[in-house]
Amino acid sequence: MKDPYSIIKNPLSTEKSIRLMESENKLIFVVNKKATKQEIKKAVEELFKVKVQNVNTFITQDGEKRAYVKFSAETPAIDIATQLGLI
Repeated sequence: MKDPYSIIKNPLSTEKSIRLMESENKLIFVVNKKATKQEIKKAVEELFKVKVQNVNTFITQDGEKRAYVKFSAETPAIDIATQLGLI
């Protein structure tokens, strides 16, 4: 497996990401464009010691790849956002 820090670049702190965090227990990360969903899932689980339910990816018009990471019920996304300093 690749280094988790080379897969996950940074978390996004936008109005949409805060709303997703509160309503759907998701966080949005900017990730390496070549990273697969499985690699992103493993990297997030390893970096934050949490369980990830699923990962959806999206490539913006600027060519930036974003991962919408949904956490399991026992792991509130708000806790991870606080750990990252987003809130």
